[in-house]
Amino acid sequence: MGDMESPDTTAPRQSGIRALLPDKAFVTSRKGQLLIAEVALSFICFICFVASSAAAFLTAPLVEFLLAFFLLFAYSSKFNEQFKGFHWPLMDFLRCVSASVIYFIISIIAVSRYTDAASKAAGVFGFIATIVFALDFYVIFNDLANFLKQGDTTEQPNTEDDSNSDSD
Repeated sequence: MGDMESPDTTAPRQSGIRALLPDKAFVTSRKGQLLIAEVALSFICFICFVASSAAAFLTAPLVEFLLAFFLLFAYSSKFNEQFKGFHWPLMDFLRCVSASVIYFIISIIAVSRYTDAASKAAGVFGFIATIVFALDFYVIFNDLANFLKQGDTTEQPNTEDDSNSDSD
């Protein structure tokens, strides 16, 4: 009758805790490795900001950690393919651009204004996170540009030489 009553049996369904773990093929892909690095660095920055005197900046790493973790889960479980209304690459691109700018700004402030070791560590990990997020939005931008170039191949009208036509 419907898709809910006859599920696709080509992919084996995992049960229990294994269903929450990312797919091995996605984890070994470039996008999977970038998302795992973003999750790890955001979490490390969050922990460093919690332990530092620059605790005012802990919300940005927490939000980026949660967004990166959600997208890691969404991409690895093919959740993004079920919701076609969202333009997932564009949303991911905007997330990466904003995260790299925010991490760069708070890392500069954490390193220059605060003297404790946890703030300095948060700044250093923030600079590394800036590089990882910038690399991710560069990769996404190239993928989007290539996709738009392939979709923009409009055929030109055929302009044959009409020297043999009878238009007197």
